[in-house]
Amino acid sequence: MALTDRSKRRWARMGFVLLLAACLIPILLHGLRRDSGPAIQLRDRAGNSRTLSLEAMKGLSVLTREGTYQNQYGNWRDHGTYTGVILADLLASMRYDRVEVVASDGYRLTIDKARIVDSRHPMVLAFRFDGQEVPAWEDGFRIAVLPEDGNISNEEYEAESAGSYWVKRVKQLILYVDEDA
Repeated sequence: MALTDRSKRRWARMGFVLLLAACLIPILLHGLRRDSGPAIQLRDRAGNSRTLSLEAMKGLSVLTREGTYQNQYGNWRDHGTYTGVILADLLASMRYDRVEVVASDGYRLTIDKARIVDSRHPMVLAFRFDGQEVPAWEDGFRIAVLPEDGNISNEEYEAESAGSYWVKRVKQLILYVDEDA
């Protein structure tokens, strides 16, 4: 049975509508997604930035370890199990000499690349603590230093306060290159 010209045009229109729908539906659905969940911003001094979501972090090199740090008074704080993205791996393809960590409360800390790539004291951007994940974990994304034994003392880290590196509620990492100074 041969198709008439009218049937051919009808099938062609239907095919066009289906093709158009197949192309537009993903675009419309993407536009309806209002919130991709918890995320931080990575930015360089030139103003280039990208957003790194929690879901994307989970697909990168992560480390889970017990951890605790010593504060400026010699007290040990925030002992628990941390899971996070290894900063050295996260930033490996980027050009930087130091990173400024910016917290939502305004706290800022600049960390030299040598500390970030120090394999004896892996630094992570933690998204989980003792099984509780951001956003339920109220400290939010957090920088944590996780040596194999889990303890980072002031003396070992050669800092007045090893705890000052454990930045809570991280919202942004700004990458600097020495010629930016």
